Amino acid sequence: MPKSILNLTADKLAPRLLGQFLCRRFPNGTVKKYVITEVEAYVGEQDKACHAHKGKTKRTAIMYGPPGHWYVYLIYGMYSMLNLVCAPTGVPHAVLIRSVKGITGPGRLTRALKIDTSFNAKLASPDHGLWVEFSNPNIPKNQIAITPRIGVDYAQEDKDAPLRFVLNL
Repeated sequence: MPKSILNLTADKLAPRLLGQFLCRRFPNGTVKKYVITEVEAYVGEQDKACHAHKGKTKRTAIMYGPPGHWYVYLIYGMYSMLNLVCAPTGVPHAVLIRSVKGITGPGRLTRALKIDTSFNAKLASPDHGLWVEFSNPNIPKNQIAITPRIGVDYAQEDKDAPLRFVLNL
């Protein structure tokens, strides 16, 4: 992935991920590519829905590191959530990959692609078996729906922030 793209803030990177390929090399060596269709942006300490809202912790330290790494965490003790860290080092932004074509929902996505917390803090690269390929041109704005994020009602005024981006196929 081009470093210039990864240095973008989450709200700028998120819509650019739509239509690109989430690539997964499975343990048997098979590589599959999936078109990214839904993402959400989490924009740092000022964003009450972002894990970094309360500052740097052991869990969120990866978000403060260099862009281009995966932030993968477990929710409800059973679902892994896949996030791509972005923005310059020290700025804790990440984009949640919510869906790919044919697999809707972040928990279903990680289960289908056999992604778990072992990917946390790994570089998004073929060497680690999980990466994003920027192969498609920019998607026209009229093919992208922008809505509030899902499941962040606890985030007070930030729950309604228009930071969910969906590709209209």
